[in-house]
Amino acid sequence: MSLRYPEPVGGAFSASPRPSFFKRLPWEIRLVVLATIYLGPPTILALAAAFVYYTVRIPNPMVLPHKERAPVVRILARDGSLLAERGGADAYVPIDLLPRHLIDAVVATEDRRFFKHWGLDPAGMLRAAYTNVRTGRLVQGGSTLTQQLAKNLFLGSERTIRRKLEELVLALWLEVRLGKRNILELYLNRVYFGGGAYGVETAARRFFGKRAQDVTLAEAAVLAGLLKAPSKFSPAWNPSIARARARSVLVLMVEAGFLSAQEGEAAGRASIRFADNLQHGQSGLDYALDAAVERLPALIGSPAGEVIVETTISRDLQRRAQALVHDTLAREGEAANASQAGLVLLDPDGGIRAVVGGRAYAESQFNRALKARRQPGSAFKLFVYLAALESGLTPDSTVLDLPILGSGWSPRNEGAGYRGAVTLRDGLAQSMNAAAARLHMTVGPRKTAAAARRLGIRSALRADASLALGTSEVTLLELTAAYGVLANGGKSLEPYLIKRVRTASGQVLYQRHPETEKVLVAPAQVGALNDMLNAVLVSGTGRRAALARHPAAGKTGTTQDFRDAWFIGYTGHLVAGVWVGNDDGRAMNKVMGGNLPARLWHDAMEIAHEGRAPAALPGIKSDPVAMLAARGDKPAPVPSGDKPLMPRERIGADFVEQVIADDTRPIASDPAAKPRRRSWLGTAQDFVRRGLGFGS
Repeated sequence: MSLRYPEPVGGAFSASPRPSFFKRLPWEIRLVVLATIYLGPPTILALAAAFVYYTVRIPNPMVLPHKERAPVVRILARDGSLLAERGGADAYVPIDLLPRHLIDAVVATEDRRFFKHWGLDPAGMLRAAYTNVRTGRLVQGGSTLTQQLAKNLFLGSERTIRRKLEELVLALWLEVRLGKRNILELYLNRVYFGGGAYGVETAARRFFGKRAQDVTLAEAAVLAGLLKAPSKFSPAWNPSIARARARSVLVLMVEAGFLSAQEGEAAGRASIRFADNLQHGQSGLDYALDAAVERLPALIGSPAGEVIVETTISRDLQRRAQALVHDTLAREGEAANASQAGLVLLDPDGGIRAVVGGRAYAESQFNRALKARRQPGSAFKLFVYLAALESGLTPDSTVLDLPILGSGWSPRNEGAGYRGAVTLRDGLAQSMNAAAARLHMTVGPRKTAAAARRLGIRSALRADASLALGTSEVTLLELTAAYGVLANGGKSLEPYLIKRVRTASGQVLYQRHPETEKVLVAPAQVGALNDMLNAVLVSGTGRRAALARHPAAGKTGTTQDFRDAWFIGYTGHLVAGVWVGNDDGRAMNKVMGGNLPARLWHDAMEIAHEGRAPAALPGIKSDPVAMLAARGDKPAPVPSGDKPLMPRERIGADFVEQVIADDTRPIASDPAAKPRRRSWLGTAQDFVRRGLGFGS
């Protein structure tokens, strides 16, 4: 019996039905079409409902300017007294009175496609995202000018998905409700230009001493250039940077078609004269006031009406600290070849009591205490010794202060002398570079860098051998705050300047809520470090900083060729840091952390401690001044027991590289443990361990 298949009708297999045109489309296109069909109507209905809601709940934005004057910022001291008033009630300027080149400059800089989009610019968002991904950092923002206005008018400064979605909807609503001209008018009269100037009229009077309608093309480019980073490009700080930024804006205007190449070149050559009263500098408060005003936009956005800012600044201390820095440099700066200095003074909880950004605000508005990054030198050794203590050593453990031969890198001590076997306490007190380098490479560069990060150092750090000697640049504020962790008993410390921001009617716009304190350094290590850093002032390199009535701890720092000199220290009441140097990195005349900066620190702390009773340093039960003064100026004897080994054979030229490669190997937790007996030509890590003495 054979199996037979039915013959197809017509003598051939019938062709399968051909798929429809829609199904033949790529799945991505089908997904977009279906999403539009199914999600489009609900989205349109939701937007319509939102538009109705905003129209009913929000008054006409164009009426607001006539009911509100330009924001006035009143800055209060920690005791509630008025420090200064910034901003003002300059007139609201209709867009018809503003010069066309000012409007073009802002549009070319902030939103080149402003007149082409409808509040949102998907192309601009994609372009910004691509640029940021390609460069690996935030270079461009995707917000349109309308989105910026929506945020300034109606939203706060928080960064959440909900707020971003609301910003997008409000931007669409503003486009429908107001139109392009009114949006531009509101934006220009409310945006922040820096220096406490909200609105283009206030900014024009602040920076040029003239009305906004009278600014030239070059001056308009300066104003437009401020919008991206008001602090960085402010002519009150650095007129040359402001002029360079203006030239960049002119290039953008040419690219956008608002100017011809010849007009752009002519405007770039035009002279720009800033207002004669742009630089204040006589009150002693200006560095602190600028710092407070700069932080406002990030906290509350664009305020309306009168805003009251409550700060942590002490008026008297701020003025006297500024006068101290100015007078000291005026008296000694020329002989020392030192032209600038910075000083910051903190409460143990992080509140900034005084901040001096330079010799004189009238000469330079750049705040060196908060923004300048310089090499800290030996002031960075705090983190080396903290890592060593956390690895099991004690202040009385011994380390060899001897040159590292044959390594290609041999740190030298000041005066080129070496002391052989010393305790960790004396190695830190006398700022012995060779001893610190041995400790650093034994514990491991990554552990030193991790200790610095934990205590609040945010600047980039090089996890290499030279890190121990402070070759990575940091700011004065972050280094001072890191020392403040020890003054705070090992608990976290975050510097802050603004406590609260409120309106004149009492509405709280921002309130600082202290973060939950984290224990960053164990009590045992806090006591040990305070003991060791106190020895710096009693018998070490920081004796000029010692206070007569108050136990204190601190560390000197000096960089190569005397380019930077530091003293960072604290008492049971306050933390302070001082930097002295030159903006261009010129060498000073043998200025070290232990002379001019130490004396500046001493004088500032004497002023700050007037009327205060002595307070013990955290973790030290007995009076540390009396205890360490009894030791005198001689280094402590090496504890008896295991003698530190002193290698005499040469080691390989790859010494430092091997140490860095092996720095994950843990150090012995027992300070008295003897190193294993292996050849001197073993690993670099073993060599350094042999160079350390682990006394009791």
